[in-house]
Amino acid sequence: MENDTSTNVLQDPENGGRRRWLKAGVSVATLVAGTQFAAGNSQAAALTESQRNALTPDHIIEMMKAGNERFRAGKMKQQDYLAQKRASAAGQYPAAIILSCIDSRAPAEIILDMGIGDTFNARVAGNIANQDILGSMEFACAVAGAKVILVMGHTACGAIKGAIDNVQLGNLTSLLQEIQPAVEATTYSGARTSKNEEFVDAVARSNVVHAISVIRTGSPILADLENKGQIKIAGSMYDIRNGKVTFL
Repeated sequence: MENDTSTNVLQDPENGGRRRWLKAGVSVATLVAGTQFAAGNSQAAALTESQRNALTPDHIIEMMKAGNERFRAGKMKQQDYLAQKRASAAGQYPAAIILSCIDSRAPAEIILDMGIGDTFNARVAGNIANQDILGSMEFACAVAGAKVILVMGHTACGAIKGAIDNVQLGNLTSLLQEIQPAVEATTYSGARTSKNEEFVDAVARSNVVHAISVIRTGSPILADLENKGQIKIAGSMYDIRNGKVTFL
């Protein structure tokens, strides 16, 4: 796989094409424009610790936005998964952890154009933040050094519809109850039914906000890291129709 030095302004042609992530005088705009989560050779295929540590939470979020724009434009990077696998085998330094839904139409790594080793990924129906998810996030950020927690909801979410309809089905019942606060908190003047797509999507957005609140109140560890500016907790919505990720 070939490096695209025309789009990666942080590559160092005098050092075998290896990337420079953050140098004195390099602007945030230049960093975001030129940096990709994965480079084109096995040596730089996965994030190193120093590369990840050079990024701020805001840089990482801008890189996510840029990746989604590539996805929408059909100009995604050529991912060399074997190179990424080799580069990350000895250790992983993901920049973020993403909490998203299990919906088959909303795979976070693909719609943000990322590769192996770039992010931790937690998926559960309705992107709820329960105790197990909080523990996973604490590992990702407090132990492994990830700098962004991104909660990603999506349009036309079946779990949201189930919560609106108060579905009762085995273990799913208690999961959908975790979404009920978002249903109740959603201000909406139209039909509050699962057949109303606009209401479903409004609840999905409320559910992202609710999950973020649960993260902050349920994990003093993560709240402290955010208060210190070491991490950022952000929310987003993915539109399954047009492929756009909107950050809330």
